[in-house]
Amino acid sequence: MLDRTDDVSITAENWLAQFESALASPGDDLLKTLFHPDSYWRDVLALSWNLQTLNGAGAILKELPVLGRSAAPCHFRIDPDRAAPRRVTLAGIETIEAIFKFETNQGRGSGILRLIPDSGDGNKLKAWTLLTALDELKGFEEPLGSARPRGQSYSRDFRGPNWLDLRKQAAAYADRDPAVLVVGGGQAGLSIAARCKQLQIDTLIVDRGLRIGDNWRKRYHALTLHNQVQVNHLPYMPFPPNWPVYIPKDKLANWFEAYVEAMELNYWTATTFESGAYDEAEQRWSVVLRRADGSQRTMHPQHVVMATGVSGIPNLPDMPTLKNFAGTVLHSSQYTDGEEWRGRRALVIGTGNSGHDIAQDLYSSGAKVTLVQRSPTLITNIEPSAQLAYATYNEGTLEDNDLIATSMPLTLAKRSHVMITEQSKKFDQELLDGLARVGFKLDFGDGGTGWQFKYLTRGGGYYFNVGCSDLVVRGEIGLKAFSDIESFVAEGVRMRGGETLAADLIVLATGYKPQEHLVRKLFGEEIAGRVGPIWGFGEGQELRNMYTRTGQPGLWFIAGSLAQCRINSKYLALQLKAIEEGLLPRGARVPLHRSS
Repeated sequence: MLDRTDDVSITAENWLAQFESALASPGDDLLKTLFHPDSYWRDVLALSWNLQTLNGAGAILKELPVLGRSAAPCHFRIDPDRAAPRRVTLAGIETIEAIFKFETNQGRGSGILRLIPDSGDGNKLKAWTLLTALDELKGFEEPLGSARPRGQSYSRDFRGPNWLDLRKQAAAYADRDPAVLVVGGGQAGLSIAARCKQLQIDTLIVDRGLRIGDNWRKRYHALTLHNQVQVNHLPYMPFPPNWPVYIPKDKLANWFEAYVEAMELNYWTATTFESGAYDEAEQRWSVVLRRADGSQRTMHPQHVVMATGVSGIPNLPDMPTLKNFAGTVLHSSQYTDGEEWRGRRALVIGTGNSGHDIAQDLYSSGAKVTLVQRSPTLITNIEPSAQLAYATYNEGTLEDNDLIATSMPLTLAKRSHVMITEQSKKFDQELLDGLARVGFKLDFGDGGTGWQFKYLTRGGGYYFNVGCSDLVVRGEIGLKAFSDIESFVAEGVRMRGGETLAADLIVLATGYKPQEHLVRKLFGEEIAGRVGPIWGFGEGQELRNMYTRTGQPGLWFIAGSLAQCRINSKYLALQLKAIEEGLLPRGARVPLHRSS
């Protein structure tokens, strides 16, 4: 907990008091005096039941009074259990930052206020950014701590079923269907299922893997997470404090198994989601599941949550002459280990994280490797450069840092990441110069926004260097441009200069198709058309069709890093609970309020 600084605390408290008075007043004269002309308001369900950002005092003053009248926010006060108000620098601007709590007529929430002086109004401190985020629904609070379940149903009844009997019965779904069916059992599926469990929403996860955690366990042998342990906790159960900074894939996979057991999540392994159709009259789905024994089960959940990740169907680019190659061709999702390729020759096509890691794994196993670059790629050293985006997580509490991450308007997040990218380039200058010398084509993201926005807009296109780039610079791993390949031949590839580059293995580290392809495959053209693009940023400055209602009633999406899933599963689950309890109409998408 940071020390309280009285002057900034009093300043923040005074602003909140004026803000509450302004919302309760019939006019907007007082409200106009509180927001900086260049201000941002991000509301996460609390007032609008949307995930949305409004830019500029004009847009905020147009919408805030309307939403305030319906939500009746009140009791704004500095949260004594959170980090104290403090002075920070955000996107190059010095600001006072304060975490507060408040209530609405339907729930309780948390927020972040940032104040900067308005030079056009005598340097009066005004709101620069404001976050209002819903934490819980009144009457439907999570049973945590002193409110935890007491287990009366089994702890004192010696004649009835015990805890294990009840768990088996709940997971079998022999005589009922779940309210929520989660497709995919990785970090996204576990996070939303755990949140729903705490809100007493009957939820089943289905995953085609034979074992919980196989979505990580079955990936290539050398894989570890590329960001640090303190960022990656799942909801409710943080990793033990002695865990390594970079978590190995198998350790994470085993934790997923333990998490499902400890959180009492209903999870069917070896189960394939084959199709889904929505009944408009009944407002529920009819979905077909195929079990490991080949049997089918039809279920009728109210909601389907697609938690299959940003990486869904492998992307196999059209390479007409690839069929001429006589060796082995694998997509990166099929690659496991380099040992069987010792002493042999491999081409890895694609220079993102997977391409580089697979190339390094093959090299370390004794293969002769050439990396083939298709398009410019962002390269940054894993330390310290790639971790700069997570610097806030190196201090303070996870709860505070998640709220700070949630509070960032898109415009300021981009501005911050441009600055981080410039700092990274300075740290990595020697490596970047070496790559340029050997012909590696570099880029730094749209507008110089760096790797984070490459991930948020396209799901890849960057590499956190853990050694492969150094091998490329030294010539120990070869480098070719895909544009210099004339054709694939039986022995490997023929280059435009006439030489033949021999290979026994070609790995296509060419990424994955957008999720809308999977939606079309499972639900059909009509539903895919209603949903539209998934991932990347839309008009509302939020990830498109992520964590909130889509154009198709009852169909939801959650994906991203462990941190993204931990944070946003909370808000998705609150929407599901609000619909189930009649606080929101079932099947209707709330219209987005447009920013200026």
